[in-house]
Amino acid sequence: MNAVPATAQVVIVGAGPAGMTAGIALADAGVDVVLLDRLAEGANTSRAVVVHARTLEVLEEFGVTERLLEQGLVVPNFVMRDGDRTLARVSFAGLPTEHPYTVMLGQESTEAILLARLEKAGVRVVRHAEVTGLTQDADGVTVTFTDADGVANSVRAEWVIGADGMHSKVREAAGIGFTGATYPESFVLADVRMTWPEPRDEVCLQLSPEGVTVIAPLPDARPDRFRIVATVAEAPEHQDLAYVQGLVDARRPGAHAKVEEIIWSSRFRVHHRVADHYRAGRVLLAGDAAHVHSPAGGQGMNTGIQDAVVLGRLLAAVVAGAPASLLDDYETTRRPVALGVVAFTDRVTRMATLRARPARMIRNLVISTLARIPAFRFKLAFQLSELANR
Repeated sequence: MNAVPATAQVVIVGAGPAGMTAGIALADAGVDVVLLDRLAEGANTSRAVVVHARTLEVLEEFGVTERLLEQGLVVPNFVMRDGDRTLARVSFAGLPTEHPYTVMLGQESTEAILLARLEKAGVRVVRHAEVTGLTQDADGVTVTFTDADGVANSVRAEWVIGADGMHSKVREAAGIGFTGATYPESFVLADVRMTWPEPRDEVCLQLSPEGVTVIAPLPDARPDRFRIVATVAEAPEHQDLAYVQGLVDARRPGAHAKVEEIIWSSRFRVHHRVADHYRAGRVLLAGDAAHVHSPAGGQGMNTGIQDAVVLGRLLAAVVAGAPASLLDDYETTRRPVALGVVAFTDRVTRMATLRARPARMIRNLVISTLARIPAFRFKLAFQLSELANR
């Protein structure tokens, strides 16, 4: 583990996309930053794979967007289908942005790009640092943690950012509630090589009585790599080739899709929760520590990165001498965004997981009718791209 200084102006707990983005914003402004992370290394699997237009915009100032575009796959279309029937096709072309598309890129690649930029700014991530608690007073916050050998240590900071995920110890120690619930279904996530009948310029939301399935292309030297996310009643601990093939066959019968290889897979439960507050004294939250929701629309990592950019700017100003009340703007601007994202993804998830045939028929009729209206398609693309969060 890297040696940890006794003091810092800002300590960030969690070196995922949100934590590293906040670190870059602060370090670029001349703030002394320490990042602590309990893991030995960053993400080594693809997990979050969608980078939306608004995120590409806010990362431009850090010189990160060009690298994301170089390594990622540009996908300009979003499609909803029930079986082989196309209900809606939404194009991001024509959106008021320099990036009228989504970029598909595994989280491990996104984190590697952010880490390189963070290190260029002069910040190193202290790993194997398991935060055990924090105490704050009028002048600062003391963060206690253990290293890989279980040795206790601490660092004193003026401010702390909790970007340590859904089970945030920072949020818990700060006494901030996390209001919401858990979906009854579980989710299967798999990166696969497979034959798929649709073009690689679209992300497909596949509706079926068995549940919702998202199929998205991933960048690769071979054009057969895809991400599959599917709701199931109860996901098995291990997802083998036969299981994933069965999911695809059931949800897109007649597609003649063949899963050739599982590159990586996982199962998870999905929550929809938002922190009751984004600030408690000298402690602030960002990313999944502040909000979690359905993966529908690929909004999670994007919202967290955008949180971090706003928070980094405000906190840098406060460290430089601006009144601490300026930080109230962070919750005022970003918490409503998270509430909107949670509500939107919840509607999409519940709509997509309808099982009763009459309800599905009505849903399909409504979607296909609305999708003929250009203004509706534009509004949906605008919301998915998170440009509405400017």
